[in-house]
Amino acid sequence: MCSKAGIFFNSIASKSILQTTITLKNDLILRAARGEKTERTPVWLMRQAGRILPEYRAVRERMGGFKELVKSPEFACEVTIQPVDILGVDAAIIFSDILVIPEAMGLNYEMVESKGPWFEKTIQHGGDIEALKIAEANDLQYVLDAIKLTCKELNGRVPLIGFAGAPWTIFAYMIEGKGSKTFSLAKKFLYTNPIEAHTLLEKITKSTINYLKAQINAGAHMVQIFDSWAGILSPQQYNEFSLKYISDICNAITEVPVTVFAKGAFFARAEMGKLNCNTIGLDWNMEISESRSLIGNHKTLQGNMDPCLLYADYATIKKETQNMLRQFGPHRHIANLGHGVYPDIEKDKVKCFIDTVKEFRF
Repeated sequence: MCSKAGIFFNSIASKSILQTTITLKNDLILRAARGEKTERTPVWLMRQAGRILPEYRAVRERMGGFKELVKSPEFACEVTIQPVDILGVDAAIIFSDILVIPEAMGLNYEMVESKGPWFEKTIQHGGDIEALKIAEANDLQYVLDAIKLTCKELNGRVPLIGFAGAPWTIFAYMIEGKGSKTFSLAKKFLYTNPIEAHTLLEKITKSTINYLKAQINAGAHMVQIFDSWAGILSPQQYNEFSLKYISDICNAITEVPVTVFAKGAFFARAEMGKLNCNTIGLDWNMEISESRSLIGNHKTLQGNMDPCLLYADYATIKKETQNMLRQFGPHRHIANLGHGVYPDIEKDKVKCFIDTVKEFRF
């Protein structure tokens, strides 16, 4: 495992590992994202490297905290690869957090056990925004080192996915200072300080572009943009304060396939079809045929099983997974859940979902 590969770490940390260096043995996800025909539907899960795996919990216990794990390239590598070894997914996603961007910009956060992220200082006015820097690649070297090490340890078995939070979702945490059901402080800022809001969103966007390009240079084969709080905005606000900046990121990232996942943004599916990206992620509330019609046949769709299905019995999991696959059809689909897998779901039931996808043939 990666934690035993420390003797190699210094030698690779200073190098870029490009996607072309190692031939991938399993490139199903990349081909599906590009719209090419695949032998079967590829599958991975959001939050697949996490608390569903006892092996992850063991590493986390040794590290003492979530951020300590994120900032340790060798251990981040280890938990990134665990789902490939244990669950058999078709891609790894680097173990990190979307909130590394505000921290790199100068706004530190803590991860409070059982409560989530917490910022001691929040953005309250234009002066706070002015004090922030635009993050550069070397501000997040620990993530890049984890990507390089993970690529080496994967040795081409499956692609590695990099990721970042969408500017609006990052903005919401920077204003609110923590998770929220409504993010009313963040939305208030949009109404009362729209010019300053755009200034902050532009800084986040530039930081995110720098970050994603650095991930790609370090070896990520594709990237995903997570807009976790898309669904709390009105359609008009979403177009102005979120989709515009996601579009800027998509236009800038031309090196690898890009996936956009905007949870709850059912109202923006037609506009998402116009983004310069390869794949649109659907949450479980987005009806499949309607989404295909709104987004168009030129995009790959990802998703979108309700994570709560995995609490059901094995027969139900298998039946509903097969129904989902039939609805998406044989092409331009990457199987996933409609959000991250929940931490108290049994590992074997997660594997049942994955195995059902891998065994299914049209």
